[in-house]
Amino acid sequence: MGKLLNFSLLCFGLIWLIGCSAGSEVDEKIETPNNLKLELQLIGNGEVKATFSATNAQFFKINFGTPGEVSRRIDGNSANFTYTVKGDYTVVLQAHSSETIFVVDNKILNINAASLGLNPDAGFRSPESYDGYRLVWADEFNSPTLAGDWIFEIGDGCPSNCGWGNDELEFYKKENTTLADGKLTITAKRESIGGKSYTSSRLITKGKKFFTYGRVDIRAILPKGQGMWPALWMLGENFSEVGWPKCGEIDIMEMIGGSIEDRDRTVHGTVHWDNAGNHANYGGKTKLSTGIFNDEYHVFSIVWDKQKIVWLLDNVEYHVIDITPAGLDEFHKPFFFIFNVAVGGRWPGNPDGDTKFPQEMKVDYIRVFQPN
Repeated sequence: MGKLLNFSLLCFGLIWLIGCSAGSEVDEKIETPNNLKLELQLIGNGEVKATFSATNAQFFKINFGTPGEVSRRIDGNSANFTYTVKGDYTVVLQAHSSETIFVVDNKILNINAASLGLNPDAGFRSPESYDGYRLVWADEFNSPTLAGDWIFEIGDGCPSNCGWGNDELEFYKKENTTLADGKLTITAKRESIGGKSYTSSRLITKGKKFFTYGRVDIRAILPKGQGMWPALWMLGENFSEVGWPKCGEIDIMEMIGGSIEDRDRTVHGTVHWDNAGNHANYGGKTKLSTGIFNDEYHVFSIVWDKQKIVWLLDNVEYHVIDITPAGLDEFHKPFFFIFNVAVGGRWPGNPDGDTKFPQEMKVDYIRVFQPN
């Protein structure tokens, strides 16, 4: 009886070992997924379709990045989701060959006003009046033709200022500016003229509208992409007499486009002046917390008085300079406005294969207020 019991135990042990060994071999045959691909398509009204695939995947789990969301299992190769709030969302995808064996990929998705199907005019809007100020000039761009306050600068700056002093690649044309739906649109195009590979527009108010001190609000939506350089800025009205930088320069807004270093979501405010015969400048910048400046309208402002110039984005201050020192007397004289979209140049660099054309800067209005 004892021998029979020992033999039975031995057989049971062998069966257990064989079973474990077989189970291990089965586990070892489960291969980790690879070649994971995730694509996101904006359908409209906040809806997004995710399509995905991976070799050796038995199922997927996806999370569309909203607060408190739980990843859900998908047995097919696509999933839809509807967003209701603007923002940047990280979509996380897991490709599983088993519950514990999987690989992960993610993509950042920007949901803007257009993605949600909101009004194309969506974005920040500044008030039409301020306590202690009066409106002294505005252009709401509601007419079918451009007001006589604006002059087009044509060409590439040659021969006196080729590339407009920055090695830019565009040729400025009047035809690249249009007026429609209460907006002024400057369009940068990939087209050849005058030895240049791109065209755009540059408008100025020199000799027409120029101001010393006050608050300036400009509501605009900006182009995007490597090599794009939109600017809303000012030069001293005495530019033709004293030249640059002695005339002074106030850059209300500049952006150098591109995805690297968050360029498409960063704008700069800067002043330039002459410092004992040398060029001097002082600038600051600010960045959107979500989205880029191509998504919807923002208001770019300065508040300028005898003591300082303050830069604001959507009425939030982000940069200031004290202009009381004697060496900054340029900034106590009249300045005119310039709107332009440059292409390429020493600061932004040239467009690359990812830069899409045409690109547009749309301006809803410019308003100038001065103290009562």
